[in-house]
Amino acid sequence: MSSGIVFHSLAALAYAVLALILWHALSAGRPVLHVGRAVRLGVLVAIALHGVALQQSILRDSHLQLGWSLAFSAAIWLGMIVFWLESLVLRVDGLMLLLLPAGALSCLLAALFPETQLIAHASSGALRAHLLIALSAYGLITIAALQAMLMAALDRHLRYPHERAGNTNSLKAMIGRMLDAQPPLLAQEHLLFLVIWVAFGALSLAVVTGSLISMAATGKLLPFDHKTVFTLLSWATFGVLLLGRHLRGWRGRIALRYTLAGFVFVVLAYTGSRFVLEVILQRG
Repeated sequence: MSSGIVFHSLAALAYAVLALILWHALSAGRPVLHVGRAVRLGVLVAIALHGVALQQSILRDSHLQLGWSLAFSAAIWLGMIVFWLESLVLRVDGLMLLLLPAGALSCLLAALFPETQLIAHASSGALRAHLLIALSAYGLITIAALQAMLMAALDRHLRYPHERAGNTNSLKAMIGRMLDAQPPLLAQEHLLFLVIWVAFGALSLAVVTGSLISMAATGKLLPFDHKTVFTLLSWATFGVLLLGRHLRGWRGRIALRYTLAGFVFVVLAYTGSRFVLEVILQRG
């Protein structure tokens, strides 16, 4: 068993234990808006274990290796870092109720599906920089999509108070308490667009560096393949959203739909194709 699998398993366990602590507190009626120092420290430890797991899995014997599960794990890890930094300036503890299970799931998938593909020319500093930028953009877009889904659920929760008032289903009641523990919609929308702006910048830089690398290696500005097409579709989607936000004040449901659409294009650009090749078709 590789050290990457071991550390991913430890990180999954740490995320899962922290998630159970918070969800147990929620089910007992205790607030999770302001988690204790021990839990916050535990999240930092889990993020550190997750980072070591990625380092051990991606960098093997001076080679660079990636797979769909590692890409997903890296995206969630970067998203967790963004959350941690956000939590230093704004109380977003309620988001941990969703982020911690997502972190546990991503680490578990990386441990169960450790298959990777050796990245050609990984000794190139330019390629390493491009991959780091691309993974950063992917992680930021992933966290934006998770926040958009949460905001959509919270919006419905606030729009239909009669549904929660007469709710006797224990699971739905717990979900309602989870939504009640979230930061206000306006604060979340501000954070969402902040993440989208940074993600769009990283994605733009990833397209530029990818184009330069492609030009140097093949003489073509951009290879015409599904990864390029879906990446450009995602870039255009977020560009239109930010332009609409600036010119027409787009917000609310329009912003959520564009965010989720851009995320789907990013998933199709890499993770979806690698999942089909490596898991369904059993190809490297």
